[in-house]
Amino acid sequence: MQTQKKLKSVLTALIFTGALSLASGQVIASGSHSGGHGSEKAGHGHGSEKGGHGHGSGGHMKGGHAHSYDFGEPGKASEVDRTIEIVMKENFYEPESISVKAGETVRFKIVNQGELVHEFNIGTRPMHMAHQKEMELMVDHGVLEADRINHERMKMDMGGGKTMEHDDPNSVLLEPGKSGEIIWKFTKATELEFACNVPGHYDAGMMGRLHFK
Repeated sequence: MQTQKKLKSVLTALIFTGALSLASGQVIASGSHSGGHGSEKAGHGHGSEKGGHGHGSGGHMKGGHAHSYDFGEPGKASEVDRTIEIVMKENFYEPESISVKAGETVRFKIVNQGELVHEFNIGTRPMHMAHQKEMELMVDHGVLEADRINHERMKMDMGGGKTMEHDDPNSVLLEPGKSGEIIWKFTKATELEFACNVPGHYDAGMMGRLHFK
């Protein structure tokens, strides 16, 4: 298992740096920590440490229309039933699968212990597929680099009053060493995955199953 995870890590670093090379004309080394941005808040108002950005799986440029989720909704801190700690590394999660119950409100406390930017995103497989295309745009516009988030570029005007800032409550995007949290109420049993949609990471195996009891 550990050998497989190491192979996934190498594969992702190659895929991601290759994508960045095409987008920006230069390869960004996965281990070259170029500095965090402590002025930004984490995880859509739920972050326990600065530096992350919460965002969701569909149409999430700021200024666009609001989104609803068939499988749940943002939960209230006062209604949390239990807390699940999530560790992100290259390129896997600990734990690798999660069980929840319909009607349960869960606080996910997420920390990125890897050397790359990683995401924890709750959604269906089609949602993740759509979100990966949006993440590719983030790379193309210099918002997302291998080991850092360019917060200034996130604020760029993309036209129509939209920016690349993300605030959807079912996801958190974290730089290395950063942490955040999501509070989510699962309202209906649905076939769900939690995944990292940073280019190349999902394909390298950075996803897990979310089962309903």
